[in-house]
Amino acid sequence: MIVAERKPFAEIREMVRGPKRLLILGCGTCVTVCLAGGAKEAALLASTLRLANRKAGIKQVIEEATIERQCDREFFEPVRAAIARADAVLSMACGVGVQFAGELFAGKPVLPALDTSFYGANESVGVWSERCVGCGQCVLDRFGGICPVARCSKSLFNGPCGGSKNGMCEVDPQTIPCGWQLIYDRLKALGRLEQLEALQPLKDWRPGRDGGPRKIVRDDMTP
Repeated sequence: MIVAERKPFAEIREMVRGPKRLLILGCGTCVTVCLAGGAKEAALLASTLRLANRKAGIKQVIEEATIERQCDREFFEPVRAAIARADAVLSMACGVGVQFAGELFAGKPVLPALDTSFYGANESVGVWSERCVGCGQCVLDRFGGICPVARCSKSLFNGPCGGSKNGMCEVDPQTIPCGWQLIYDRLKALGRLEQLEALQPLKDWRPGRDGGPRKIVRDDMTP
């Protein structure tokens, strides 16, 4: 899922200082799961902003709503009237949702309440860690299902660097496992260590960002 964190309150407050009527719009999918932008977080932020405004003597009408996803057009239908009433929308979605809302409502400022971080997994309660960078050319089959792009701090494709020690990465030997140690251990457990003997070619990054924003078109679903 996409993992994000809420921006510092001071940054958000400065961002929304101008609009007389503000809609805080939560997103009910990824950012709800990572406790950053769902209905509860939207309500808490709205309450905090109202309190801060009251103390500062600022008159600002703040509404709040949450939709299932801000990356799908159909889910905006229930909040069209609320968006129309607002002078600005403070989106609690990831960067995709912020931009898509801005495209759908081009005459309305859509502001980001979150900092989008990565594609991650929920390791334990309150802990999310990166597993994918969306590079556009998945190589998990070669590395036992562990991505060297996301898990190796240097995104190396043919073994660890000289900074790996005791299975930990030199970037932070206390908390970051060496991605290549993870790959080795996984392939060993699978009985497929011979895969490491194959020299991996340099990664072709062109399916990623070369040529502008990526797009997938399903001809069988388009009119």
